[in-house]
Amino acid sequence: MTAFEQAVKTLKRNGYKTTGKRQRILELLYHSNKYMTAKEVQDILKKTFPGISPDTVYRNLHTFVSLNVVEETELNGEKLFRATCDVHGHHHHFICTECGITEELDCPLELLQGQLPGYKVDSHRFELFGKCKTCLCVE
Repeated sequence: MTAFEQAVKTLKRNGYKTTGKRQRILELLYHSNKYMTAKEVQDILKKTFPGISPDTVYRNLHTFVSLNVVEETELNGEKLFRATCDVHGHHHHFICTECGITEELDCPLELLQGQLPGYKVDSHRFELFGKCKTCLCVE
């Protein structure tokens, strides 16, 4: 079963209908390896669903985040969304600020904990933002 099929199954298991709009949002996120803004998602969905509202897109994205089938992060005060990684194990991301593509990174927490003797870390977030090789070549 693909990660996309698992996401659809998770929706159904939690009592959500798999409407055309929901399925298209998930397809879009699961078939790209990048973070996208809700506006980007809406702009793409407008081709199939001309009347789709920003509220519909945001509501569905936040439902997907609450079900752990979509990840969210924030850059410059704007929420970004992508399909939940099917990479096994704890990891983080490099996110291209130009095209949104992501690369998985190993967690640096072990390296950093040595700088906090006597402290206990309960949770953490680690993301790197910059330009990918492809976007750097375009400059």
